[in-house]
Amino acid sequence: MQQGEIQIQAFGPDHIEGAVALSRQENWPHRPQDWQMALQLSSGAVALDDQGRVTGTILVTPYGADCAMINMVIVDRNVRGKGLGRRLMKQAFDLAGDRPLRLVATTDGMPLYQKLGFVPSGTILQHQGKVAELAAPEGVEAAGADDLPEIKALDRDAYGADREALIDALAERGQFAVIRRDGAIEAYAAIRPFGRGEVIGPVIAGSIDEAKALIGFFAAPRAGAFLRVDTGSGTGIAGWLEEIGLTHVGGGVAMDRPPKTIAEQARPKVYALANQALG
Repeated sequence: MQQGEIQIQAFGPDHIEGAVALSRQENWPHRPQDWQMALQLSSGAVALDDQGRVTGTILVTPYGADCAMINMVIVDRNVRGKGLGRRLMKQAFDLAGDRPLRLVATTDGMPLYQKLGFVPSGTILQHQGKVAELAAPEGVEAAGADDLPEIKALDRDAYGADREALIDALAERGQFAVIRRDGAIEAYAAIRPFGRGEVIGPVIAGSIDEAKALIGFFAAPRAGAFLRVDTGSGTGIAGWLEEIGLTHVGGGVAMDRPPKTIAEQARPKVYALANQALG
């Protein structure tokens, strides 16, 4: 490799330390464990400079053959403007194959994504903070391992893709809560350690009240703890999240390639993402 040349390689476990340093440069909260979970679910690429330093990252998280999330797209500020983002995106397209693609774009990334054929489909709002004291909601219960097949089926109906591997990864690290009707699970949520505290998501429910109850189930015993919820602007729960102490601190723009059709907007509804990276 000549001096100043940047090489693209497959993302492996040995690159996590450099990826954490790069994400901290962007003030992202990801711990090594958060990168490890993302890599467990994904394939990806890294850009290395002539000293072997990680100067760019990208991951592709496939959800069966249904779609793939492009995430953790970072280019070191010192090497921007040299086409590295486009090179990483080409690697992502190769890894994704024929799958439809989804991502959550930052303001800086949007121009490139639009040039590459991505179309905005919504706004994602990141809410976080120390949660207020709440009364425990009724009608929500902790889920067990026997509930995972039903949770996976419900998630598939809402998200429109097979996220079985994601559900298994969440089960390894966190907890699930469910709402049942006549013995069948009709709504669920998950919580896991992430960043500065814990993240609640996905939240899959048939109504705003169910979504609030599921979030409240996890928030009620954690008064004063740092929680995060990533929700769509159209879900209707952003104002309530503010009320319980989770402040709007940013977010991104959901984008798709090709655009989703109306028929793909399934129910029940996704009220919160696993996080912005994983959808």
